[in-house]
Amino acid sequence: MNSDSKKKKFKKNNESSKASWIYRAFIIAFGLSVFFSLISEILLKRVNVFASLFILLIIIAIGVIFDIIGIAVTSASEAPFHAISADKIPGGKEAVKLIRNADIVSNFCNDVVGDICGIISGAAGAAIILKITLYTRGKSEIVLSILLTGIISTLTIGGKAIGKGIAISNSKTVVYSVALFLNTLKKHLNIDILPGNGINKETNRRGRQ
Repeated sequence: MNSDSKKKKFKKNNESSKASWIYRAFIIAFGLSVFFSLISEILLKRVNVFASLFILLIIIAIGVIFDIIGIAVTSASEAPFHAISADKIPGGKEAVKLIRNADIVSNFCNDVVGDICGIISGAAGAAIILKITLYTRGKSEIVLSILLTGIISTLTIGGKAIGKGIAISNSKTVVYSVALFLNTLKKHLNIDILPGNGINKETNRRGRQ
């Protein structure tokens, strides 16, 4: 098989793999949305106001963490992970996959998960306000709504602003940490959520040079 045929075959496999991953991303996004909504609904109804606020903080934190991952993947360099992948060190292969599919990973982390957390945090905030107004018999509902909305917005925007700096300055560490987590999922649970186009023979040759 000549070089052009190999390139065409690799490109075709690459496109097929990305298309398959997009379908998986939709399924994962739907699953996450249902899961977060269900957990937040159940917990917010059964716990007190302070515990509800803690759950809200966790939801916001998840959105910020995924935003950091999305930014880190787009700003990280692939080169440092070639040798790691070539030496078959855990996480090396996954790190290269993450960076080579940075557009998909970033879209999923920043947009899909970010939007889900934004919607759920808003719904959680409304549930908390309702819970508080039951205790106060409807007094100061408008003030509470404005204050909590402001707090949610400040924590979300501020957290992502701080996270952006962390993601850019520590992109290699962030990417490799995520890669190790994905490697653990694949090794112990046989779950591989990334497209399969990340590594080829050319990558391994570059890593050994």
